[in-house]
Amino acid sequence: MSLKYAVLAALLEGEASGYELSKVFDVSLANFWPATPQQLYRELERLAQDGLVEARTVQQERRPNKRMFTLTATGRAELGAFAAEPPKRPTAVRDEFLIKIQAMDGGDPEITRALIEERRGWARGKLDRYRRVRERLLDGRGEQEYLRTAERVGPYLTLMAGISFEEENLRWCERALAVLTRRVALG
Repeated sequence: MSLKYAVLAALLEGEASGYELSKVFDVSLANFWPATPQQLYRELERLAQDGLVEARTVQQERRPNKRMFTLTATGRAELGAFAAEPPKRPTAVRDEFLIKIQAMDGGDPEITRALIEERRGWARGKLDRYRRVRERLLDGRGEQEYLRTAERVGPYLTLMAGISFEEENLRWCERALAVLTRRVALG
C-alpha cells in the first residue's frame, strides 16, 4: 500500500491543509502508517494531479497563503474500492529497537535498560495522547452511544487499535525490565 490511501482516508474527516493533515497523521495514523510532513505535501500534490483531491488556495493576511484539500468523487470511489480489497499480505513489524534488543546479549545491560525505558516513555506519551483524542471524540458520551450514533466509527476503531498497541508496548517494557533486573540480581 502506498501513502496515497492513508492520505485519502485522512481526508474523509473533511477539508484540510497540508499542515492540518500532518497533525491528523501525528495523532491518529502515525501509529500504523507514519509519514513526514514533506511526504504528505508531495503526496497531496500527486493526488491533486491525479484528480483524487481538489485543492483551493486560501488567502491569509499575515501569513502565507495556504492550500486546502478535499476528496473528489473520484478519490472517494478509489478509496472505497481500496477499502473493499483484502490486504495483500499480513502485518509485518520492522522495528530497529527490536533488532537492538535481539543483539543485546554480551552488551552493557544498563544501555539495554535505558533503551527499554526510553521506549516505555514513548509508549506512555503516545498512550496519553491517544486517550486525550478518545475523550475528545467521545465528547462526554459513553463508548456505546458514540459507536451507535457517530457518523464515522473508523477513526475510533483505529484509535482503539493504537491504544491497545501502546498498552501492549508498556506491558512488554515492564516485563523486559523485570527480566533484566532478575538477571542482574542473579549475577
